[in-house]
Amino acid sequence: MAVGAEHRRGPFKVGDRVQVTDERRRVHTLTLKEGGEFHTHVGVLFHDQLIGQPEGSVVENTEGVRYQALRPLLKDFVLSMPRGATVVYPKDAGQIVTMGDIYPGARVVEAGVGSGALTISLLRAVGDTGMVHSFERREEFADIARGNIAAMFGEVPPSFRLSLGDFQERVVEEHEPGSVDRVVLDMLSPWECIDAVATVLAPGGVWVNYVATVTQLSRVIEAIRADGRFTEPEAFESMVRGWHVEGLAVRPDHRMVAHTGFLMTVRRLADGAVGIPGARRVKEVNFPAEDVSAWTADHDPEAWTHEGLGERGLSAKKLRRSARDAVAMGRAAGADLPDAGSGAEVTQAE
Repeated sequence: MAVGAEHRRGPFKVGDRVQVTDERRRVHTLTLKEGGEFHTHVGVLFHDQLIGQPEGSVVENTEGVRYQALRPLLKDFVLSMPRGATVVYPKDAGQIVTMGDIYPGARVVEAGVGSGALTISLLRAVGDTGMVHSFERREEFADIARGNIAAMFGEVPPSFRLSLGDFQERVVEEHEPGSVDRVVLDMLSPWECIDAVATVLAPGGVWVNYVATVTQLSRVIEAIRADGRFTEPEAFESMVRGWHVEGLAVRPDHRMVAHTGFLMTVRRLADGAVGIPGARRVKEVNFPAEDVSAWTADHDPEAWTHEGLGERGLSAKKLRRSARDAVAMGRAAGADLPDAGSGAEVTQAE
């Protein structure tokens, strides 16, 4: 049986994550415990009422409020799990898996593991015969991601590796040249990793970048074009809008998941091959040096930080709490995890 499959089917059991929805469509996520209780201002729901029941059951609390109980889908899990960094939204993870051609058995390298949302999608795509090797600079993020992954699968999958340190330094130490099928980067300055990616990525392999701003997108694409070892980059974003459907009242929802980030895909050329430029690049345009400097922020290294790009900072206290919560959630699902802050890596995948 595939890793994690037994946690996705059958009756509810101790340690399962369960999503309960009340009659007003309010959603709560529980981790089932023997003797556990879920309290609201309108009564108590006992965990024992759910343990042993089939998925999709409807139960009542002490005040007669009815709850529909289902296991969270992947999209529900990643948006409710403990987090440090902002998660890669399901709409973008789906695009990365498809446009990056992540297939069963693929050897995938990822940098910027964050809270583990994208890593879970990558692990599902490569299956038990593939490998996902994630690199993360910050120990707190690594702890959060490992706990969330264990909670989703019920264990740390054998196909998963996790290393601490700078991607561009460690990936060439850990992987032979041309041995990686896919590279996925979610970081501030992916243009700094061009040499490392070109070294480990196999000819024809796909490199996917996820960046938040147009300045990052422009800089990484122009750097890849200037490097010459890759095909012409393709850039895009996805937006998802829900619809309200009730009888003849059919209209778009008032809110939608719009811009979250830009995606860019490119493929590795064979050594010595000269790439074919994009068909629309019919002429070279020379921009003034001061304009290029302002756009790329070459003059100010501090501009390429989370704060410089307008992202909110994360307090050390919040990160430590999220790491403890993620580890506890993974342990509740049955995984044997090291304590948060131990600095442990995951080295079991081959």
